[in-house]
Amino acid sequence: MTSVHDTEAWQPGTVRDAAGGIAALTIATFLALTTEMLPVGVLPAMSDELGVTESIAGLLVTVYAFMVAALALPLTLWTRRLPRKGLLLGTLAAYTAANLVVAVAPTFAVVAAGRAIGGVAHALFFSLSIAYGSRLVAPAFTGRALAIVTAGASAGFVLGVPLSTALGTAVGWRVAFGVLAAGCALTLLLVAVLLPAVPIEAPADDSRTERRTRRGRLAAVTATNALVYLGQYTVYTYVAVILLAAGLGAAGVGPVLLGVGTVSLVGTWYAGVTLDRRPRSSLILVLAVMVVGLLAIGAAFPALGWVIAATAVWGMGFGAVASSFQTAAIRTRGATPDVIGALVNATANLGIGGGAALGGLVLAGVGLGWVPYVGAALVLAGIVVVVVARRAFPATPA
Repeated sequence: MTSVHDTEAWQPGTVRDAAGGIAALTIATFLALTTEMLPVGVLPAMSDELGVTESIAGLLVTVYAFMVAALALPLTLWTRRLPRKGLLLGTLAAYTAANLVVAVAPTFAVVAAGRAIGGVAHALFFSLSIAYGSRLVAPAFTGRALAIVTAGASAGFVLGVPLSTALGTAVGWRVAFGVLAAGCALTLLLVAVLLPAVPIEAPADDSRTERRTRRGRLAAVTATNALVYLGQYTVYTYVAVILLAAGLGAAGVGPVLLGVGTVSLVGTWYAGVTLDRRPRSSLILVLAVMVVGLLAIGAAFPALGWVIAATAVWGMGFGAVASSFQTAAIRTRGATPDVIGALVNATANLGIGGGAALGGLVLAGVGLGWVPYVGAALVLAGIVVVVVARRAFPATPA
């Protein structure tokens, strides 16, 4: 079924056919991820200037993520009849406003309000972008298309967060958010030009039993997604704190995160070449790499060189995670692509927010050295679910 708002239906084909639209989504994803995670890199500086503890400043990530988790599905359902492209552009406008508010905020409360605006935008953006990426190509190319779009998120880790962190360290975290606001505004114009409109298709006409089966598989994928993100962000939210405690100077945090992010592109590349052929074994391998890296951080801390090396291994594994779970969820066909995108987005951010909160509790309780071990245990639990739920994570694409 074609949306009444989309007068020319896009015909999905190969990744090359959809190159312009995929590039636009990738760049937008880069800015969205950088907006979400920038506080991680400038957390110590923000807490100092705003007069709050690092654990309290970490709530800027927690509240943002919980807003996304709570709002992704309802906002997607409420806007399901609106044109997808116009809605996506609206989220980019909201990102611009959110970053601008944070840049000029006089108090922590106003910073939190700006982050709340970004949280609302984020609740829709990633729900839309996951579905959009899958609609731009034929089903046989879903994994590759989503891996490329997700490369924007990886680039956010590689370039966005580290460069913004370095900028924030050099001239102040407010300048970093101001530059990010300008980047979001420019990306809005780029997306308006490059991204084609797509139709909103009707739900699949399956039997009740088949729908129940597909929904069960979708539930398994999204629950595992939440578990892995919980483990990831229990540690990643406080990665700057870990590096500083291991002896790295404040000026070195940005460059180290840049190097770690660059290594994560190996994982993103690996997802792109394996998800359309052997998605199950690919996911198990990248999660295992994450566990090894996290355990190594805990064992090596506070030896700086080994901590940095272990962080690179951890980052390499995580580079493949987002596109792996997005592709697995889309392939369950447990709902429409928009609803699937919302569920993947919500569960990822439930894990992000929960991880930030859990990491803060561990940090304030048993201490920083235990944070990587808690993260590793949670990701390991995710591997167990993937191994057990074989139909939700099939060996080959359905």
